[in-house]
Amino acid sequence: MLRTAVVALGGNAFTREHQSGTYEEMASNAHAMAAAVHGLRQAGWRVVVVHGNGPQVGNLAIQQDAGEPLVPGLPLFALGSMTQGMLGSLFCLALREVCGDDSPDVVAVVTHMRVDARDPAFDHPTKPIGPFFSAAAAQELAQAKGWQVVEDAGRGYRRVVPSPAPVEIVEARGITRLLDEGFVVVAAGGGGIPVTDHNGRLAGVEAVIDKDLAAALLAVDIGAHALVLVTGVDAVMLDFGTPRQRAITTASTADMRQHLLDGQFPEGSMAPKVRACLEFLDAGGGCAVITCPELAPSVLAGHSTAGTRIVSTLASQGAA
Repeated sequence: MLRTAVVALGGNAFTREHQSGTYEEMASNAHAMAAAVHGLRQAGWRVVVVHGNGPQVGNLAIQQDAGEPLVPGLPLFALGSMTQGMLGSLFCLALREVCGDDSPDVVAVVTHMRVDARDPAFDHPTKPIGPFFSAAAAQELAQAKGWQVVEDAGRGYRRVVPSPAPVEIVEARGITRLLDEGFVVVAAGGGGIPVTDHNGRLAGVEAVIDKDLAAALLAVDIGAHALVLVTGVDAVMLDFGTPRQRAITTASTADMRQHLLDGQFPEGSMAPKVRACLEFLDAGGGCAVITCPELAPSVLAGHSTAGTRIVSTLASQGAA
């Protein structure tokens, strides 16, 4: 039986650093990610793709604000659903083109994610969205629009919004059925459209869910063997940005948990990815990988000296 990998693509992988986020840029970037998924399929994996949407949903929010004198603005969760359609379409088209005659059936599923209305994250926004601003521009926008802004990994300032923990994937059964029918499935885009349950009625809430945590939950729900977090760097680094910077190639969950406690991984960037890997592995997953698109298939197979591969215990590192 084919094993299943859930592959999480960062929103920053669609709109890379120093890009403005044009459709042409995103379409070009989608091809590199589609090539990674094609490589996994050729290696015998069934694949579910999750993607982020931080830059895209932030840009849409700015467009909404600018257009409000002419058309009504939409809530943040509705903008998230718009990014699911756009980025899902981009990736499906890219995968069909990359695979050529070997193109699989691929479908993007509009996915809702139930969250807890009492989650304390609603009172403490942490999820960066949209473009980077200078300190002065960020402060001006914060005052004018009521945004909360923070410095993001030394690259500038960004708006932050609530990011509650994902609790339940509403369309999980449908995703599983499509996967069992042989489809490559794109699901939980942007972490899923956040909804809360009010006596059986689902309603959208103003938040953006972390796509890596959503991918981990999806991977557990469908019984995936591997979780692959695709990002803009080759590997997770220790002592990042210092002369002692070095890559983590293979590590146990105990190792990564200790590095988290030591503050090695910045919040808003690498820390959520590591937590997602730990949640997946703690729930019985086989292995988790953090790397760039080009290295993903070889790192998952254990054939690369680059990339970061995390397992429950180092004795099990050959399991994938």
